[in-house]
Amino acid sequence: MPRPRGFGKPPRHAVRLAEGRRRAKLWLATAPLSPTRQPATPRGPETFVPPAAPTEPRSHFRTLLALAPWLWPPGEPGLRARVVLALLFLVLAKVANVLVPIAYARAVDALTPQGGAGAVAAIPLALILGYGLLRIAASAFGELRDAVFVRVQARAARRIALEVFRHLHALSLRFHLDRQTGGLSRVIERGTRGITFVLDFMLFTIIPTILEIAAVALVLWGMFDLSFAAVTLGTIGIYVAFTLLFTDWRLRFRREMNRTDQDANTKAIDSLLNYETVKYFGNEEHEARRYDASLARYERAYIRSEVTLNLLNAGQATIIALGLTAVMLMAGQGVARGEMTVGDFVLVNTYLIQLYLPLNFLGFVYREMKQSLTDMEAMFALMREQREVADAPGAPPLAPGPGEVRFEDVHFGYRPDREILKGVSFTVPPGRTLAIVGPTGAGKSTISRLLFRFYDVTGGRILVDGQDIRTVQQQSLRAAIGVVPQDTVLFNDTIGYNIAYGRPDASQEEIVRAARLAQVHDFVLRLPEGYDTMVGERGLKLSGGEKQRVAIARTILKDPRILILDEATSALDTRTEQEIQAALRQVSRDRTTLVIAHRLSTVVEADEIIVLQDGRVVERGNHAALLAAGGLYAEMWRRQAQALAKAEEAAAAQAAAGLGRPPAEEATAAPAEAEAAK
Repeated sequence: MPRPRGFGKPPRHAVRLAEGRRRAKLWLATAPLSPTRQPATPRGPETFVPPAAPTEPRSHFRTLLALAPWLWPPGEPGLRARVVLALLFLVLAKVANVLVPIAYARAVDALTPQGGAGAVAAIPLALILGYGLLRIAASAFGELRDAVFVRVQARAARRIALEVFRHLHALSLRFHLDRQTGGLSRVIERGTRGITFVLDFMLFTIIPTILEIAAVALVLWGMFDLSFAAVTLGTIGIYVAFTLLFTDWRLRFRREMNRTDQDANTKAIDSLLNYETVKYFGNEEHEARRYDASLARYERAYIRSEVTLNLLNAGQATIIALGLTAVMLMAGQGVARGEMTVGDFVLVNTYLIQLYLPLNFLGFVYREMKQSLTDMEAMFALMREQREVADAPGAPPLAPGPGEVRFEDVHFGYRPDREILKGVSFTVPPGRTLAIVGPTGAGKSTISRLLFRFYDVTGGRILVDGQDIRTVQQQSLRAAIGVVPQDTVLFNDTIGYNIAYGRPDASQEEIVRAARLAQVHDFVLRLPEGYDTMVGERGLKLSGGEKQRVAIARTILKDPRILILDEATSALDTRTEQEIQAALRQVSRDRTTLVIAHRLSTVVEADEIIVLQDGRVVERGNHAALLAAGGLYAEMWRRQAQALAKAEEAAAAQAAAGLGRPPAEEATAAPAEAEAAK
């Protein structure tokens, strides 16, 4: 970010912010993708759709008011004392700052030859020492103010970010499916950064500067004449008005520069991520032309932004110079008439320069302040997002029980105009297994989401041990249910951490026991780092079967009374599927189990199977009874058997042509596939 030119150096806050942004931008443009910085699966445009705005747009003033309670936290006398102490240091720093030019002016007067040498030698020494002490006091009180208040500032940013984070976890699944997770994290990051910026510049730069301007005007009025105060305030008023109006006008060029910069950066990263595709088609020059076109647009926008910044700096310097000249002429006339001393002349000049120093960055502060308040409002808007699924007031926890699950005439739709479940009813007795099968889109996975209460039913009710799940606490309900999903996503941490996620306070012995039951312990021991092995982003360093075993282990560790297997093996090969099925039979023993499956071979041992079609239960019974009925289940079974037979014929043909698996592997796999077909 270009630094405005003018008097003196920028405030240290501006330097830190600009330097941090410069480094971050350089890193984003040049850093290679690390294992923990892999590109996410494409989910549409990279731009984040902001949260829904409230019914009435909140002003920046209301946003500042929303921040106030976090700076004066109830039940925190230590933090409140820090706020009061910081304000006291702020006042003392400004008082010392206002007195510095007076001491300097009186020292100049004392050095003017007017009397004996002894008086000149004594009085300037006292004034000079006083001048130095006042400067030290102004700086020391300012640093003490920052040191005392930094804990309040950091605590407020931390608590707001934590509150938003907790609120996001409390929002419904629908909200998260409609938002980009990366965008949400950016809202929190920008919001907390905005809080820091606003507190730094609003409380400790803008407001103190306004107070100092008022104090200096009163001093000039009291010591000299109203005209000095009027010219000073008039110059500052013109300076502020010009800066704000000109900054608002040139924001369009700044936005265009940022947009073209982002476009060029996006094209560069997209091209490098698709390096192999570029090489396949020999399109290096095509990519270079696209990137250069984006850079050319950025170049034009950057030039316009810099030229308008130069105009802003020139206008500010002109206004300051005219104001200084006017006041100096008035002071010079006062000295010539004998109404003012040389020290007074210096005093007026020092006051004006001292006032203009913080104003030199007014354009930068104004622009960044508006952006920070906008970022804060976006974060506060997340906190105002209504919970679609919330606990009823005074809801009790789910009472202990054997784990009976009952759906009674359940209706549900993700949208009002499209109903997914249309009167689904079934009961799973404690310790029994119910399988749910059906064509794609029949509503199988919706049942698991409703049982977990990611959504509330629109009709009917769901009971667990005779308790309507809408009347109990969500946390207790979810503590009683364990899920092994189709697509297991692991945290980018160790295998031990991911298993322990089922119960974070579990001991190492309990983690190992769960891993043994899930048949993953021996695999972990073969790894060089054992349970401390990192699994990579989303668990990508592990195979599908290994991730499923880790998911089973953490479900065993959770020890739920109800278990949901949501197509837990549909993405695995036949051999791995059979091994995982053995582990699943172990974990589901003596537990109420719902199996949502696409491969019918995985549900033949279920106590009852229900067949969903178009949101309705069209068949129910055990495997043998459904085959004998010759309905939809039997048709699905026949089609899957035919597909498997064709796959075996293709494999045999490949083996005969020398293209398939080695004979030993083929001989080993054939019996397993045949058993699965049965």
